[in-house]
Amino acid sequence: MSDHKFEFDPGNFTFRKAGAQTWRLIKRVLLMILASLTATVLIYAAVALFYSTKEEKILYRENKMYEKIFPTLSPKEKLLEDVIAGLQYKDNEIYEQVFHSNAPNVDPISTLDFLYASDTIPDYRLESYTKAKSQMLMERSRDVDAAFEKIFNSISDSNFVTPPMTMPVKDVSYPQIGASTGRKMSPFLKAYVYHNGMDFIVLRGTEVYATGAGVVSDCGNNRSAGRYVVISHQGGFTTKFNHLEQVDVQVGQKVEAGQKIGTVGMSGKSSSPHLHYEVRRNEQVEDPVNYLFATVAPAEYANFLYMATNTLQSMD
Repeated sequence: MSDHKFEFDPGNFTFRKAGAQTWRLIKRVLLMILASLTATVLIYAAVALFYSTKEEKILYRENKMYEKIFPTLSPKEKLLEDVIAGLQYKDNEIYEQVFHSNAPNVDPISTLDFLYASDTIPDYRLESYTKAKSQMLMERSRDVDAAFEKIFNSISDSNFVTPPMTMPVKDVSYPQIGASTGRKMSPFLKAYVYHNGMDFIVLRGTEVYATGAGVVSDCGNNRSAGRYVVISHQGGFTTKFNHLEQVDVQVGQKVEAGQKIGTVGMSGKSSSPHLHYEVRRNEQVEDPVNYLFATVAPAEYANFLYMATNTLQSMD
C-alpha cells in the first residue's frame, strides 16, 4: 500500500500529492525575490548612469581639476630643483668668499630615508642596513664638525678680517631687491650687459650707510655712476655706492659700519631712484648679496637671494 497522501484541489477538481502546494508557494516567493533584486539592480544602474549625487559631482569636478593641474606639476618640480641647486651654489660661494671654506652639504631629509625604506628591507638585512646608514651619518657629522671647526678657527685667528657685511640701507624688504651681478638687461641699451653690483630699489633721499669700517678712498661724480663714494676696507675689500643724491663724507675720512655716508638719488645713468652697491675684493667683482646674510633673518635672506638672482634687468 502506498504511503503517499493525496488531497483534493477544488480549483482544478483534481487530486494531488499532499504538500505540493507548499513547494509551489516557496518557488513563487523565491522567484518574486529574485525578480525584485534584479529590478533593483537594473534601476540602480540606470539611476547611477544618468544621475549623480552631490558628493559624486564634487569628486568629478575635483578629478577634472587634478587632471588639468597634474601636467603643470612636473615643470614646477624641475624649477624647484633648479632653484635649490642655485641656492646651494650661492651658499657655497658665501662660505668660500667669507670663511674660505666649503659649506656643509647635508640634506636633513635624505638622511632619514632608511626610516621610510625599512618596510621594503628583509628582516635579516635590516641590521646591516641600519649599521651602514649610521656609519654614513657619523661620517657626515664629522665632515660638518670639521667644516665648522675650520670656520671658527678662521674667525678666532687674530689675522681674520671681517668683510663689509651690514646693509647699506635700512628697513628693506625683498621686493625692493633688484638685480645683482651677472648678465642683465640694460634699460638704456636694451641689451644684456654685465652688471657689477646690486640694486636696492628705495625712495629718493633714503639714507645710505657704510657696510663696514674703512676709509673713504674716492668720491666723485660722472655720467655713468653719478655721485658715488668708494670705501676701502681691511682684507682688500672695497665697497662702492652709486647714484647718490647727497654725499656726506670726503676722501681720507674714516668711517664705521653703519655710519651715514649720503642719500639715495638717481644721479648719473639711472632709470629711477635706487642705490647701486658694489663689493670688490682685491679688485675682483664680488656678488654683494653673498655678504648680506649676517644682517637679515634666514627666510628673508633666502628671498633676497632669489630676487637678486632672478631679476634680469638692472636699473642703470
